[in-house]
Amino acid sequence: MAEAPKSSSPAMVLEFEKPIVAIEKQIRELVTQQESRGVDLATEISQMRHQLSALLKKTYQNLTAWETVQVARHPQRPQTRDYIDLIVKNFDELHGDRKFGDDKTIVAGFGRIGTHKVMVVGQHKGRDTKEKIACNFGCAHPEGYRKALAKMELAEKFGLPIVTFIDTPGAFPGIGSEERGVAEAIAVNLREMSRLKVPIICLVLGEGGSGGALGIGVGDRLAMMQYAWYSVISPEGCSGILWKNSTNAPDAAEALKLTSSYLKELGIIDEIIEEPLGGAHRNPRAAADSIERYLDRTLRELKRLPVADLVNQRYDRIRRIGAEA
Repeated sequence: MAEAPKSSSPAMVLEFEKPIVAIEKQIRELVTQQESRGVDLATEISQMRHQLSALLKKTYQNLTAWETVQVARHPQRPQTRDYIDLIVKNFDELHGDRKFGDDKTIVAGFGRIGTHKVMVVGQHKGRDTKEKIACNFGCAHPEGYRKALAKMELAEKFGLPIVTFIDTPGAFPGIGSEERGVAEAIAVNLREMSRLKVPIICLVLGEGGSGGALGIGVGDRLAMMQYAWYSVISPEGCSGILWKNSTNAPDAAEALKLTSSYLKELGIIDEIIEEPLGGAHRNPRAAADSIERYLDRTLRELKRLPVADLVNQRYDRIRRIGAEA
């Protein structure tokens, strides 16, 4: 099993995962005893591992919407840079929006996924405190969205497909962000992405919050990781509007229909990418392999289409959203 991404934060235990963590602890203790004392505990360890797998499967098959949100926010969950390291070869990062500055929330650059040369654009939240602050906890400023669009237009110039990794609670809501036109920057991205003459695949890795997600989320295909969420507003924000507090966030999460299964049923997303047993934070390598297989297959499909058909089908796809809801 691949190691989870490194983090300076202590390991977080989700409330519903406490029985799972207890069994994992018992397995580690048995393995330590076997190695240190030289006793044969293979049978006991095997039984405990089977018990762990069964509990993981049962737990993750029955997650509530709010529990799914918690998994999507897990501090050990792989982020954009983790997936770039795992599946993008020869990544050459590009910086700046040529207007104001370089927003570290947005990661962009050329690379290769399988046999496909692509432009990768994604949102990164950061791992330790210093990186999180530098990345605004995944909330991009307007210069981030302008940076993203500038790199996507560069990809169009060279005829390269675009892959976007969405992982944000929303665009940065500060005064400076508003003064520099964050709403306008997102709106321009929506318009321009809708007519770029190259294939665009968008993938929600963890959180897909509001316009912050839409700013790099217009494409020919929109997929979600199994335990990601995608919504017009966060559960806490919705709870604040409807109940004037954040304590009803679990109820809001259920009402928003923000999980991948609901969104696939509603026709908002095109595909759900299954995560390894217990979520991507337990096995980032397996999660990355699933993403790579999906991207390779989908890029092959989209690259076969004539440019005119590609853009027209993208337009039709966007117009269909909500028509059958």
